[in-house]
Amino acid sequence: MWCFSILLLCSSLFISCADQSNQEQHKLIVELVGSVADKDKIKSIASANGASDVQLYQWNNHLALYTHLNNVEAFKKQINEQFPELKMKVYEKPFYNFSKAERCNNTSVASEWKHILLTANLVENEKYRQEYMEYHRTQFEEWPEIAQGFCNADFQQLLLYRNGRQLMLVISIPADKTLDELNSKTTENNPRVNDWNEIMGKYQEGIEGTKPDEKWVLLEKVE
Repeated sequence: MWCFSILLLCSSLFISCADQSNQEQHKLIVELVGSVADKDKIKSIASANGASDVQLYQWNNHLALYTHLNNVEAFKKQINEQFPELKMKVYEKPFYNFSKAERCNNTSVASEWKHILLTANLVENEKYRQEYMEYHRTQFEEWPEIAQGFCNADFQQLLLYRNGRQLMLVISIPADKTLDELNSKTTENNPRVNDWNEIMGKYQEGIEGTKPDEKWVLLEKVE
């Protein structure tokens, strides 16, 4: 699927770790493309529309918000009014969801998570795009080694969103870990993950502005 913080506390008195996973699954991504000079204003508009914790991620002129929004339409309207020069995409619901709490033998999840956001495009071929979606619809049944690889790497969650051809991937890991140190564990004694990545590669390409051989690009967390 790829070649390559929100910090939530789990408390038995207030929220279970399973509830944490459920909350993450209901977050959305808003992508703004263009020159954004006032990121604090973006956060303020999001907060005014029910976002309790707004996190920003950026790659070149792509700024992404990963958050809850109570009033998506009002947020979109206000952003269009305040920043009419920006292009906006909303990724409202993931079409693919891996959750450690639901898929791994060890269901205990980390108390604090860090989120990594990446983006790529699907190829223009409609038949290939449909094949890609079908692979993910049946992955847990047909390719159980992929989920096992995520379990081995201690991924807490993996969500995949789509708007048109563009994909947004959210990988959630323990806050004290890095993706570099965990990612290689997905393929340890698990060669079918390499097979999966090779197959997925024919369905993906980089978004505008990437290098010719580049597919997934990382959006850096904006502090």
